[in-house]
Amino acid sequence: MTAPAPTPTTNNEPKKTRATSTAPTPSFNFVTPEFRRDPYPFYARLRREMPIIRLNQGRRGESFYVSRYDDVMVLLKDTERFANDKRSAGLQVSWLESRLSMGIVDSMVMKDGVDHRRLRTLVHKAFMPARVAALEQRIEQLTDGLLDAADARGTLDLMADLALPLPVAVISDMMGVDERYQHDFHRWMNGILELDGAGPLELLTNVPNMIKLNRFLRMLIAERRKNKGDDVLSAMIEAEEAGDKLSFDELVASTLILLLAGHETTVNLIGSGVLALVEYPDQLERLRAHPELMDSAVEEMLRYTSPVQLNAPRFAREDTELRGVFIRKGEAVCPILGSANHDEAYFEDPERFDIGRQPNRHVAFGFGPHFCLGAPLARLEAKVVFRALLRRYTDIQLAVPRSALTWRRSQSVRGLTALPLRVRR
Repeated sequence: MTAPAPTPTTNNEPKKTRATSTAPTPSFNFVTPEFRRDPYPFYARLRREMPIIRLNQGRRGESFYVSRYDDVMVLLKDTERFANDKRSAGLQVSWLESRLSMGIVDSMVMKDGVDHRRLRTLVHKAFMPARVAALEQRIEQLTDGLLDAADARGTLDLMADLALPLPVAVISDMMGVDERYQHDFHRWMNGILELDGAGPLELLTNVPNMIKLNRFLRMLIAERRKNKGDDVLSAMIEAEEAGDKLSFDELVASTLILLLAGHETTVNLIGSGVLALVEYPDQLERLRAHPELMDSAVEEMLRYTSPVQLNAPRFAREDTELRGVFIRKGEAVCPILGSANHDEAYFEDPERFDIGRQPNRHVAFGFGPHFCLGAPLARLEAKVVFRALLRRYTDIQLAVPRSALTWRRSQSVRGLTALPLRVRR
Protein backbone atom coordinates (compact mmCIF):
# COMPACT_ATOMS: atom_id res chain seq x y z
CA MET A 1 0.00 0.00 0.00
CA THR A 2 2.66 2.44 -1.03
CA ALA A 3 1.34 3.88 -4.29
CA PRO A 4 1.11 7.69 -4.41
CA ALA A 5 -2.34 9.12 -3.76
CA PRO A 6 -4.28 10.10 -6.90
CA THR A 7 -4.64 13.85 -7.21
CA PRO A 8 -8.32 14.79 -7.46
CA THR A 9 -9.28 17.92 -9.33
CA THR A 10 -11.77 19.86 -7.26
CA ASN A 11 -14.44 21.66 -9.24
CA ASN A 12 -15.96 23.52 -6.30
CA GLU A 13 -14.99 24.14 -2.72
CA PRO A 14 -17.37 23.08 0.07
CA LYS A 15 -19.60 25.86 1.39
CA LYS A 16 -21.56 25.80 4.60
CA THR A 17 -24.87 26.89 3.17
CA ARG A 18 -28.37 25.53 3.12
CA ALA A 19 -29.08 26.89 -0.36
CA THR A 20 -27.95 23.75 -2.17
CA SER A 21 -26.12 20.46 -1.63
CA THR A 22 -22.45 21.37 -1.60
CA ALA A 23 -19.44 19.12 -1.38
CA PRO A 24 -16.21 18.75 -3.34
CA THR A 25 -16.67 16.92 -6.66
CA PRO A 26 -13.30 15.34 -7.54
CA SER A 27 -12.78 13.72 -10.95
CA PHE A 28 -12.55 10.16 -9.79
CA ASN A 29 -13.75 6.64 -10.57
CA PHE A 30 -13.93 3.72 -8.13
CA VAL A 31 -13.32 1.09 -10.82
CA THR A 32 -10.09 2.25 -12.49
CA PRO A 33 -7.27 -0.34 -12.29
CA GLU A 34 -5.04 2.16 -10.46
CA PHE A 35 -7.63 2.79 -7.77
CA ARG A 36 -8.53 -0.88 -7.35
CA ARG A 37 -4.84 -1.74 -6.95
CA ASP A 38 -4.49 0.55 -3.93
CA PRO A 39 -7.39 2.80 -2.86
CA TYR A 40 -6.02 3.64 0.58
CA PRO A 41 -3.79 6.64 -0.24
CA PHE A 42 -6.78 8.30 -1.92
CA TYR A 43 -9.00 7.51 1.06
CA ALA A 44 -6.41 9.07 3.38
CA ARG A 45 -6.50 12.28 1.36
CA LEU A 46 -10.29 12.29 1.40
CA ARG A 47 -10.33 11.97 5.19
CA ARG A 48 -7.84 14.83 5.53
CA GLU A 49 -9.19 17.27 2.95
CA MET A 50 -12.62 16.23 1.66
CA PRO A 51 -14.38 13.92 4.15
CA ILE A 52 -17.64 14.20 2.20
CA ILE A 53 -17.51 14.30 -1.59
CA ARG A 54 -20.13 14.24 -4.32
CA LEU A 55 -19.62 11.99 -7.35
CA ASN A 56 -21.52 10.67 -10.34
CA GLN A 57 -20.64 6.97 -10.64
CA GLY A 58 -22.53 5.73 -13.68
CA ARG A 59 -25.51 3.55 -12.78
CA ARG A 60 -25.27 4.60 -9.14
CA GLY A 61 -25.99 8.14 -10.26
CA GLU A 62 -24.92 11.16 -8.24
CA SER A 63 -24.28 10.45 -4.58
CA PHE A 64 -22.39 11.72 -1.59
CA TYR A 65 -19.50 9.54 -0.37
CA VAL A 66 -18.43 9.61 3.27
CA SER A 67 -14.89 8.58 4.27
CA ARG A 68 -14.38 9.24 8.00
CA TYR A 69 -15.19 6.58 10.60
CA ASP A 70 -17.43 8.89 12.66
CA ASP A 71 -19.53 9.89 9.66
CA VAL A 72 -19.76 6.32 8.38
CA MET A 73 -21.09 5.28 11.80
CA VAL A 74 -23.74 8.01 11.63
CA LEU A 75 -25.00 6.57 8.35
CA LEU A 76 -24.98 2.99 9.65
CA LYS A 77 -26.72 3.80 12.95
CA ASP A 78 -28.97 6.83 12.41
CA THR A 79 -32.05 5.21 10.90
CA GLU A 80 -34.17 8.24 11.81
CA ARG A 81 -32.35 10.43 9.28
CA PHE A 82 -31.06 7.89 6.76
CA ALA A 83 -33.00 5.00 5.20
CA ASN A 84 -31.87 1.89 3.33
CA ASP A 85 -35.11 1.86 1.34
CA LYS A 86 -35.19 4.79 -1.08
CA ARG A 87 -38.99 4.67 -0.91
CA SER A 88 -38.71 5.76 2.74
CA ALA A 89 -37.12 8.94 1.40
CA GLY A 90 -39.93 9.65 -1.06
CA LEU A 91 -38.26 8.06 -4.11
CA GLN A 92 -39.60 5.41 -6.48
CA VAL A 93 -38.06 2.11 -7.56
CA SER A 94 -38.11 1.92 -11.36
CA TRP A 95 -39.36 -1.15 -13.21
CA LEU A 96 -35.84 -1.80 -14.57
CA GLU A 97 -34.26 -1.40 -11.13
CA SER A 98 -36.75 -3.84 -9.66
CA ARG A 99 -36.16 -6.41 -12.41
CA LEU A 100 -32.38 -6.16 -12.26
CA SER A 101 -32.41 -6.57 -8.48
CA MET A 102 -34.25 -9.92 -8.79
CA GLY A 103 -36.40 -8.96 -5.81
CA ILE A 104 -33.57 -7.66 -3.62
CA VAL A 105 -35.27 -4.23 -3.49
CA ASP A 106 -37.97 -5.92 -1.40
CA SER A 107 -35.58 -7.99 0.73
CA MET A 108 -34.44 -7.31 4.29
CA VAL A 109 -31.25 -5.51 3.17
CA MET A 110 -33.33 -2.80 1.50
CA LYS A 111 -36.00 -2.49 4.17
CA ASP A 112 -36.21 -0.30 7.26
CA GLY A 113 -37.90 -0.35 10.63
CA VAL A 114 -40.68 -2.84 11.27
CA ASP A 115 -40.46 -4.40 7.78
CA HIS A 116 -36.73 -4.97 8.17
CA ARG A 117 -37.04 -6.42 11.68
CA ARG A 118 -39.77 -8.82 10.56
CA LEU A 119 -37.76 -10.22 7.63
CA ARG A 120 -34.46 -10.35 9.51
CA THR A 121 -36.02 -12.12 12.49
CA LEU A 122 -37.52 -14.82 10.28
CA VAL A 123 -34.34 -15.36 8.24
CA HIS A 124 -32.13 -15.30 11.35
CA LYS A 125 -34.11 -18.18 12.84
CA ALA A 126 -32.75 -20.32 9.99
CA PHE A 127 -29.23 -18.89 10.17
CA MET A 128 -28.44 -19.19 13.87
CA PRO A 129 -24.76 -19.23 14.94
CA ALA A 130 -25.10 -22.82 16.20
CA ARG A 131 -26.12 -23.98 12.71
CA VAL A 132 -23.10 -22.19 11.22
CA ALA A 133 -20.70 -23.59 13.85
CA ALA A 134 -21.89 -27.12 13.07
CA LEU A 135 -20.51 -26.69 9.53
CA GLU A 136 -16.86 -26.54 10.62
CA GLN A 137 -16.03 -30.19 9.95
CA ARG A 138 -17.68 -30.10 6.53
CA ILE A 139 -15.79 -26.90 5.62
CA GLU A 140 -12.53 -28.60 6.65
CA GLN A 141 -13.33 -31.57 4.38
CA LEU A 142 -14.13 -29.31 1.43
CA THR A 143 -10.98 -27.22 1.99
CA ASP A 144 -8.72 -30.27 2.19
CA GLY A 145 -10.30 -31.74 -0.95
CA LEU A 146 -9.75 -28.55 -2.96
CA LEU A 147 -6.13 -28.24 -1.78
CA ASP A 148 -5.49 -31.94 -2.49
CA ALA A 149 -6.64 -31.38 -6.08
CA ALA A 150 -4.39 -28.32 -6.45
CA ASP A 151 -1.40 -30.21 -5.02
CA ALA A 152 -2.00 -33.04 -7.50
CA ARG A 153 -1.90 -30.53 -10.38
CA GLY A 154 1.28 -28.97 -9.02
CA THR A 155 -0.02 -25.38 -9.20
CA LEU A 156 -2.07 -23.23 -6.84
CA ASP A 157 -4.11 -20.22 -7.89
CA LEU A 158 -5.71 -19.50 -4.55
CA MET A 159 -8.69 -17.70 -6.11
CA ALA A 160 -9.64 -20.29 -8.74
CA ASP A 161 -8.65 -23.35 -6.71
CA LEU A 162 -9.98 -22.43 -3.27
CA ALA A 163 -11.35 -18.95 -2.54
CA LEU A 164 -14.00 -19.06 -5.28
CA PRO A 165 -15.23 -22.69 -5.17
CA LEU A 166 -15.23 -23.15 -1.38
CA PRO A 167 -17.94 -20.61 -0.42
CA VAL A 168 -20.15 -21.83 -3.28
CA ALA A 169 -19.82 -25.42 -2.07
CA VAL A 170 -20.49 -24.42 1.55
CA ILE A 171 -23.56 -22.28 0.86
CA SER A 172 -24.82 -24.91 -1.59
CA ASP A 173 -24.55 -27.51 1.17
CA MET A 174 -26.37 -25.20 3.56
CA MET A 175 -29.15 -24.63 1.03
CA GLY A 176 -29.35 -28.27 0.01
CA VAL A 177 -28.34 -27.59 -3.61
CA ASP A 178 -27.52 -30.82 -5.40
CA GLU A 179 -23.84 -31.17 -6.38
CA ARG A 180 -24.72 -31.53 -10.06
CA TYR A 181 -26.08 -27.96 -10.11
CA GLN A 182 -23.15 -26.32 -8.33
CA HIS A 183 -21.09 -25.52 -11.45
CA ASP A 184 -23.99 -23.67 -13.08
CA PHE A 185 -24.87 -22.13 -9.75
CA HIS A 186 -21.33 -20.76 -9.44
CA ARG A 187 -21.38 -19.39 -13.01
CA TRP A 188 -24.72 -17.63 -12.58
CA MET A 189 -23.71 -16.05 -9.28
CA ASN A 190 -20.36 -14.84 -10.60
CA GLY A 191 -22.10 -13.25 -13.58
CA ILE A 192 -24.43 -11.35 -11.27
CA LEU A 193 -21.66 -10.28 -8.90
CA GLU A 194 -19.74 -8.80 -11.81
CA LEU A 195 -22.68 -6.47 -12.58
CA ASP A 196 -21.42 -4.09 -9.90
CA GLY A 197 -19.70 -1.39 -11.92
CA ALA A 198 -20.87 -2.85 -15.23
CA GLY A 199 -21.88 -0.81 -18.26
CA PRO A 200 -25.12 -1.19 -20.29
CA LEU A 201 -23.68 -3.86 -22.61
CA GLU A 202 -22.44 -5.98 -19.68
CA LEU A 203 -25.84 -5.66 -18.05
CA LEU A 204 -27.54 -6.97 -21.16
CA THR A 205 -25.14 -9.89 -21.61
CA ASN A 206 -25.72 -10.96 -17.99
CA VAL A 207 -29.52 -10.98 -18.19
CA PRO A 208 -29.54 -14.74 -19.03
CA ASN A 209 -27.56 -15.47 -15.84
CA MET A 210 -30.08 -13.50 -13.79
CA ILE A 211 -33.05 -15.26 -15.37
CA LYS A 212 -31.51 -18.72 -14.92
CA LEU A 213 -30.58 -18.14 -11.28
CA ASN A 214 -34.02 -16.73 -10.51
CA ARG A 215 -35.74 -19.71 -12.14
CA PHE A 216 -33.45 -22.13 -10.34
CA LEU A 217 -34.16 -20.58 -6.93
CA ARG A 218 -37.90 -20.66 -7.56
CA MET A 219 -37.70 -24.30 -8.60
CA LEU A 220 -35.56 -25.14 -5.56
CA ILE A 221 -37.91 -23.40 -3.12
CA ALA A 222 -41.01 -24.98 -4.66
CA GLU A 223 -39.41 -28.42 -4.43
CA ARG A 224 -38.24 -27.85 -0.84
CA ARG A 225 -41.70 -26.74 0.23
CA LYS A 226 -42.90 -30.21 -0.76
CA ASN A 227 -39.90 -32.14 0.57
CA LYS A 228 -38.24 -30.39 3.48
CA GLY A 229 -34.79 -31.43 4.66
CA ASP A 230 -32.20 -30.52 7.27
CA ASP A 231 -30.94 -27.39 5.53
CA VAL A 232 -31.18 -23.61 5.81
CA LEU A 233 -33.74 -23.29 3.03
CA SER A 234 -36.09 -25.74 4.74
CA ALA A 235 -35.54 -23.90 8.03
CA MET A 236 -36.42 -20.59 6.34
CA ILE A 237 -39.62 -22.12 4.99
CA GLU A 238 -40.50 -23.38 8.47
CA ALA A 239 -39.44 -20.20 10.31
CA GLU A 240 -42.34 -18.56 12.10
CA GLU A 241 -42.73 -15.54 14.36
CA ALA A 242 -46.10 -14.88 15.99
CA GLY A 243 -47.83 -16.84 13.24
CA ASP A 244 -45.99 -14.96 10.47
CA LYS A 245 -43.98 -16.73 7.76
CA LEU A 246 -41.98 -15.67 4.71
CA SER A 247 -43.97 -15.48 1.47
CA PHE A 248 -42.71 -17.26 -1.65
CA ASP A 249 -41.24 -14.05 -3.12
CA GLU A 250 -39.66 -13.17 0.24
CA LEU A 251 -38.08 -16.63 0.31
CA VAL A 252 -36.61 -16.08 -3.17
CA ALA A 253 -35.18 -12.66 -2.26
CA SER A 254 -33.88 -13.83 1.13
CA THR A 255 -32.25 -16.89 -0.42
CA LEU A 256 -30.50 -14.72 -3.00
CA ILE A 257 -29.25 -12.38 -0.27
CA LEU A 258 -27.84 -15.29 1.74
CA LEU A 259 -26.18 -16.72 -1.37
CA LEU A 260 -24.47 -13.44 -2.16
CA ALA A 261 -23.61 -12.72 1.50
CA GLY A 262 -22.26 -16.24 1.94
CA HIS A 263 -20.10 -15.92 -1.15
CA GLU A 264 -18.82 -12.43 -1.88
CA THR A 265 -17.27 -11.35 1.42
CA THR A 266 -15.74 -14.78 2.03
CA VAL A 267 -14.11 -15.04 -1.40
CA ASN A 268 -12.37 -11.70 -1.04
CA LEU A 269 -11.52 -12.16 2.64
CA ILE A 270 -9.71 -15.42 1.84
CA GLY A 271 -7.89 -14.05 -1.21
CA SER A 272 -6.86 -10.68 0.20
CA GLY A 273 -6.16 -12.18 3.63
CA VAL A 274 -3.66 -14.65 2.19
CA LEU A 275 -2.06 -11.86 0.16
CA ALA A 276 -1.66 -9.79 3.34
CA LEU A 277 0.04 -12.71 5.11
CA VAL A 278 2.38 -13.26 2.16
CA GLU A 279 3.24 -9.55 1.99
CA TYR A 280 3.91 -9.46 5.75
CA PRO A 281 5.99 -12.62 6.34
CA ASP A 282 6.65 -11.59 9.95
CA GLN A 283 2.90 -11.73 10.60
CA LEU A 284 2.62 -15.05 8.75
CA GLU A 285 5.31 -16.58 10.96
CA ARG A 286 3.77 -14.97 14.04
CA LEU A 287 0.45 -16.66 13.25
CA ARG A 288 2.20 -19.96 12.58
CA ALA A 289 3.93 -19.73 15.97
CA HIS A 290 0.82 -18.48 17.80
CA PRO A 291 -2.28 -20.16 16.35
CA GLU A 292 -4.28 -18.77 19.26
CA LEU A 293 -4.13 -15.43 17.40
CA MET A 294 -6.29 -16.81 14.56
CA ASP A 295 -9.49 -15.01 15.63
CA SER A 296 -7.62 -11.72 15.99
CA ALA A 297 -5.84 -12.31 12.65
CA VAL A 298 -9.13 -12.75 10.79
CA GLU A 299 -10.48 -9.53 12.32
CA GLU A 300 -7.35 -7.68 11.19
CA MET A 301 -7.70 -9.12 7.68
CA LEU A 302 -11.27 -7.85 7.61
CA ARG A 303 -10.12 -4.38 8.66
CA TYR A 304 -6.95 -4.17 6.61
CA THR A 305 -8.32 -5.63 3.35
CA SER A 306 -11.96 -4.47 3.73
CA PRO A 307 -13.54 -6.98 1.29
CA VAL A 308 -16.62 -4.73 1.02
CA GLN A 309 -15.37 -1.23 0.28
CA LEU A 310 -18.67 0.58 -0.27
CA ASN A 311 -21.77 -0.19 1.73
CA ALA A 312 -25.26 0.20 0.27
CA PRO A 313 -26.29 3.86 -0.04
CA ARG A 314 -28.48 5.46 2.59
CA PHE A 315 -31.15 7.96 1.54
CA ALA A 316 -31.93 11.14 3.44
CA ARG A 317 -35.47 10.91 4.82
CA GLU A 318 -35.64 14.72 5.12
CA ASP A 319 -33.38 17.67 4.40
CA THR A 320 -30.44 17.24 6.75
CA GLU A 321 -26.80 18.14 7.34
CA LEU A 322 -23.70 16.02 7.81
CA ARG A 323 -20.39 17.65 8.74
CA GLY A 324 -21.69 21.02 7.54
CA VAL A 325 -22.77 19.68 4.14
CA PHE A 326 -26.44 20.13 3.26
CA ILE A 327 -28.13 16.96 2.00
CA ARG A 328 -31.58 17.16 0.46
CA LYS A 329 -34.38 14.70 1.11
CA GLY A 330 -33.96 11.67 -1.16
CA GLU A 331 -30.26 12.19 -1.89
CA ALA A 332 -28.03 9.12 -1.59
CA VAL A 333 -25.08 8.98 0.81
CA CYS A 334 -22.62 6.06 0.53
CA PRO A 335 -20.46 4.97 3.48
CA ILE A 336 -16.91 4.04 2.39
CA LEU A 337 -16.21 1.14 4.77
CA GLY A 338 -12.71 0.66 3.37
CA SER A 339 -11.80 4.21 4.35
CA ALA A 340 -13.41 4.01 7.79
CA ASN A 341 -11.36 0.88 8.50
CA HIS A 342 -8.15 2.85 7.85
CA ASP A 343 -9.10 6.00 9.76
CA GLU A 344 -6.09 7.05 11.82
CA ALA A 345 -8.44 8.65 14.36
CA TYR A 346 -9.59 5.14 15.35
CA PHE A 347 -6.76 2.80 14.34
CA GLU A 348 -3.17 3.36 15.38
CA ASP A 349 -0.83 3.11 12.37
CA PRO A 350 -3.74 1.92 10.16
CA GLU A 351 -1.57 0.99 7.16
CA ARG A 352 0.28 -1.59 9.27
CA PHE A 353 -1.03 -5.16 9.14
CA ASP A 354 -0.99 -6.40 12.75
CA ILE A 355 -2.68 -9.73 13.52
CA GLY A 356 -2.65 -8.93 17.24
CA ARG A 357 -4.34 -5.53 16.88
CA GLN A 358 -6.48 -4.63 19.89
CA PRO A 359 -8.93 -3.00 19.98
CA ASN A 360 -10.14 -3.53 16.43
CA ARG A 361 -13.59 -1.97 16.01
CA HIS A 362 -13.71 -2.33 12.23
CA VAL A 363 -16.90 -1.99 10.20
CA ALA A 364 -16.11 -4.62 7.55
CA PHE A 365 -19.55 -6.19 8.09
CA GLY A 366 -21.33 -2.89 8.59
CA PHE A 367 -22.90 -1.94 11.90
CA GLY A 368 -26.30 -1.53 13.50
CA PRO A 369 -29.57 -3.07 12.30
CA HIS A 370 -28.12 -4.07 8.92
CA PHE A 371 -25.00 -5.79 10.28
CA CYS A 372 -24.14 -8.61 7.85
CA LEU A 373 -26.07 -11.79 8.65
CA GLY A 374 -23.36 -13.86 6.93
CA ALA A 375 -20.54 -12.62 9.21
CA PRO A 376 -20.26 -15.81 11.33
CA LEU A 377 -20.03 -17.97 8.20
CA ALA A 378 -17.39 -15.76 6.55
CA ARG A 379 -15.29 -15.77 9.73
CA LEU A 380 -15.56 -19.54 10.12
CA GLU A 381 -14.60 -20.30 6.51
CA ALA A 382 -11.63 -17.92 6.70
CA LYS A 383 -10.33 -19.52 9.91
CA VAL A 384 -10.64 -23.02 8.46
CA VAL A 385 -8.79 -21.99 5.28
CA PHE A 386 -5.92 -20.21 7.06
CA ARG A 387 -5.47 -23.11 9.49
CA ALA A 388 -5.35 -25.55 6.57
CA LEU A 389 -2.80 -23.49 4.63
CA LEU A 390 -0.49 -23.12 7.64
CA ARG A 391 -0.78 -26.81 8.51
CA ARG A 392 -0.17 -28.02 4.96
CA TYR A 393 2.55 -25.66 3.69
CA THR A 394 5.83 -24.70 5.34
CA ASP A 395 6.40 -21.88 2.84
CA ILE A 396 3.89 -19.67 0.97
CA GLN A 397 5.01 -17.03 -1.52
CA LEU A 398 3.67 -15.15 -4.52
CA ALA A 399 4.40 -16.94 -7.79
CA VAL A 400 4.26 -13.67 -9.77
CA PRO A 401 5.42 -10.10 -9.09
CA ARG A 402 3.02 -8.07 -6.94
CA SER A 403 2.56 -5.67 -9.86
CA ALA A 404 1.17 -8.51 -12.01
CA LEU A 405 -1.85 -9.04 -9.74
CA THR A 406 -5.15 -7.66 -11.00
CA TRP A 407 -8.28 -6.69 -9.10
CA ARG A 408 -11.91 -7.15 -9.98
CA ARG A 409 -13.74 -4.28 -11.64
CA SER A 410 -16.28 -3.50 -8.95
CA GLN A 411 -17.47 -0.40 -7.17
CA SER A 412 -18.50 -2.13 -3.96
CA VAL A 413 -16.04 -4.94 -3.32
CA ARG A 414 -12.28 -5.30 -3.63
CA GLY A 415 -11.05 -8.70 -4.66
CA LEU A 416 -8.31 -10.34 -6.71
CA THR A 417 -9.03 -11.98 -10.06
CA ALA A 418 -6.21 -14.50 -9.45
CA LEU A 419 -3.59 -15.22 -6.79
CA PRO A 420 -0.87 -17.60 -8.06
CA LEU A 421 1.15 -18.97 -5.16
CA ARG A 422 4.37 -20.94 -4.85
CA VAL A 423 4.08 -23.31 -1.91
CA ARG A 424 6.25 -25.94 -0.26
CA ARG A 425 4.99 -28.75 1.94
